[in-house]
Amino acid sequence: MISPGHRRALGARKAPLRLAVPGFAHPLVAPAEWGGLQRPGLPLDWVVLGSSSLRESGGRAGGPGFRQDPYWLSAAVPLRTSGVRVLGHLDVGFGERSFGELLSDAQRFLNWYRVDGFALGRCPCDAAGLGEIRRVAGALRTLLDGAHIVLVHGRHPCSGYAALADQLVTYAGPWSGYRWSQAPEWTAEHPPERFCHLVHGVPRDRLDEALRIARWQGAGTIYFTDRTDHDDVDPWESLPGYWDEIVSRIGPGVSE
Repeated sequence: MISPGHRRALGARKAPLRLAVPGFAHPLVAPAEWGGLQRPGLPLDWVVLGSSSLRESGGRAGGPGFRQDPYWLSAAVPLRTSGVRVLGHLDVGFGERSFGELLSDAQRFLNWYRVDGFALGRCPCDAAGLGEIRRVAGALRTLLDGAHIVLVHGRHPCSGYAALADQLVTYAGPWSGYRWSQAPEWTAEHPPERFCHLVHGVPRDRLDEALRIARWQGAGTIYFTDRTDHDDVDPWESLPGYWDEIVSRIGPGVSE
């Protein structure tokens, strides 16, 4: 009999990995990063708009702002035109932000940037938060038929969240923790495209190891970077130094 862990690994190996971009710095500050995403043939799953980070702690991060930003618009339109999902970043504050505020932010993302869905940052992980996230996700799907919803937990939540979204970010953090991480058995019941891992501080010579971990744990979407959060720097705000190498390793149709 094949164990759940082996089933997860075998399923992940059959499916090529794709890339998620958790949110660069503002396009005025990082024009090369946003411009680079317009390169044809990139295996992009989704890109987050309106956030300089998907932080797991600290104050409220990102959002649509209070007026349409022409720089964000210039970044979003080419991506959407090329078929890449553009998601608006909604900081749920571990379930403490009001329902009305979240829907207001979502509507602005739709009105100004015609996003394809939403990434819910700082999403709770426990069963107590399920009810409110179910309510928010349902309302977002009412606002946008076919909305792609990603719950950014940063670690594995209780299994009930899998029914609420298209994808769960079950790891967002440093390489030092990722290399020892494990996936709970319930994740083996779902295909790789339901899970995403965001890992910073990954050394270039550990890329192969990081990719093996992602596949073994059944993640179909990843973002690895050598940038770190040292000195409170946002590790997601710029492209990794080995971006082209990642793209070449997991490009369309490439799998282990």
